[in-house]
Amino acid sequence: MPESKHHVVPDYPGLVCEANVMIAMRDGVRLATDIYRPACDGEAVTEALPAILERTPYGKTCVSRSEIDRGETEARPRADVAAWFVRRGYVVVYQDCRGRYDSEGQFVKYLQDGEDGYDTIEWIARQPWCDGRVATMGLSYAAHTQVSAACLAPGALAAMVVDCGGFSNAYRSAIRNGGAFEMKQVTWAFNQACESPLAKSDAVVRAALAQEDLRAWFKAMPWKRGHTPVRHVPEYEDYLFEQWTHGTFDDYWRQLGIYAEGWHERFADVPQIHMSSWYDAYVPTALENYRGLRARKRSAMQLIMGPWTHGDRSRSWVGDVDFGAAATIDGNLAVHWRELRLRWFDHWLKGRANGVEREPAVRLFLMGGGSGRRDAAGRMQHGGRWIAADDWPLPQTRFVPYYLHADGTLAPELPAVDAAPISFDYDPDDPVPTIGGPLTSGRPVFEGGAFDQREDERFFGCTRFGLPLAARRDVLVFQTPPLAEDVAVIGPLVIRLYVSSTCVDTDFTAKLIDVHPANPDYPRSFAMNLADGILRVRYRDSWEKPSMMTPGTVYEIAIEPYATCNLFKANHRIRVDISSSNFPRYDLNYNTGEPEGAAVRKRIATNTVHVGRLRASHIVLPVVPLSALNAI
Repeated sequence: MPESKHHVVPDYPGLVCEANVMIAMRDGVRLATDIYRPACDGEAVTEALPAILERTPYGKTCVSRSEIDRGETEARPRADVAAWFVRRGYVVVYQDCRGRYDSEGQFVKYLQDGEDGYDTIEWIARQPWCDGRVATMGLSYAAHTQVSAACLAPGALAAMVVDCGGFSNAYRSAIRNGGAFEMKQVTWAFNQACESPLAKSDAVVRAALAQEDLRAWFKAMPWKRGHTPVRHVPEYEDYLFEQWTHGTFDDYWRQLGIYAEGWHERFADVPQIHMSSWYDAYVPTALENYRGLRARKRSAMQLIMGPWTHGDRSRSWVGDVDFGAAATIDGNLAVHWRELRLRWFDHWLKGRANGVEREPAVRLFLMGGGSGRRDAAGRMQHGGRWIAADDWPLPQTRFVPYYLHADGTLAPELPAVDAAPISFDYDPDDPVPTIGGPLTSGRPVFEGGAFDQREDERFFGCTRFGLPLAARRDVLVFQTPPLAEDVAVIGPLVIRLYVSSTCVDTDFTAKLIDVHPANPDYPRSFAMNLADGILRVRYRDSWEKPSMMTPGTVYEIAIEPYATCNLFKANHRIRVDISSSNFPRYDLNYNTGEPEGAAVRKRIATNTVHVGRLRASHIVLPVVPLSALNAI
């Protein structure tokens, strides 16, 4: 194990780092920690300062890709970020999570970070170089580690900036979703197994992982435990299958680290920012933690939701769509991302009157309003702007049902009484391919973002290159006529369907789409995905007690895609696609009713959506009057 070493950091005058300080946790396992402090003539200053902590499984000395400003091509090294905060009066602490890089112990994803984070925060507060106050920051897993520790309310915790993570309820989003399993957990497990201590220390394991073709494995579903590409690092395969096969919501999913909403009463009452973005995997997490904690705590609480993919807050585009110069943090909400965090910490840890307490509680990026033409980089200009609100959902929201009609129309009017139901065959050997969405950690198999819902070579599972997903027989399409006026859809979404099937279990999926009118750049129009969701029908009545379907029986189900914030311009269409698969975002339902993550058989299901007046399937759209939109 590397030894702690106090040294001047090259290229950063006025900064010293004590590297690989091994901090003992309550069970004796030691976690490797780097401590950056201000220095004079190569010696650390003795002044006690507030500290900023980031705990990560990705290597405390490795570059975080999100530490980048608009227009830059390379992210800043952690030492650079640390130096920036240190020069402004902070100690910065980075720590490797248990079982990762230089830390001791065995890594178990998500479930160890509450107590480890608590112990680390309290240790920092006791050091002579700390004034007793510790703030936390970090993206994704480093957001999970923050929230896990805050659930235990360490006394020294003083402020938080939670960026794209901190599971409110991992069963309902980001690990499982609507009863299905999020396949980003599979790609993450494989990619991180390649960086595990075992892979780094064993050349044979490293070579075995390098020879695996993950895309080929995704074509070989379902997997069998012990016979997967992750098998070379057994502890990673073990936790993956533990999550994959644990389909019901029980005490497993109520554990510290993956169920913050169960800890909101105890959660630290400190100033905190919760941030995510409309194409991120943690939309529900940010919204639910903000709402749940604001209702229970007295401290300042802010919510920021941008249009980005995971952690890409300094980029104006996602996938094939650009949201314009207003989309980034940089130059809009702050000079840059470091400045936004600094102002929050300065006010709440140092008492500086910089005005953050007067900022809007909720800042949302409203997508839409652009030209719809192709820009110089080849991306569709969807546009957008920042709006402010007092709370989420916006108080002026009207929840308006739009009904699915047998002729493919989507409208606020109820359908005819005698409308015939619509059936399609769902074949798990030919699933609807995932084309963008709120995804992260999917490479090399899939990626998130906004795309025209048209098959091409970039997307896993596509075989009908150039054809829209709407052309598939297993995709039911419902859309409005061209809108007569702008419609702002801002808030949570729910699709209520009346369904039946020839099988004892199946999935139903739903996707909300903004259909741009045709123009010279996109003569076939551009169907831009906004949000999507899924329901495994065995969970239609209860997450705790699944029940199989009786073939032919009609059931009412609810699908809850992630929330969105989009301005549907006049002449655009609001569209909803219904199907039974969205792979590889979600795992496949093989329609047999077998235990999840352990299926060995497959069946084709004939699935039916009922659209008559008596069984009026519909989407509930959160519509906000344009006059209620407050610009920032």
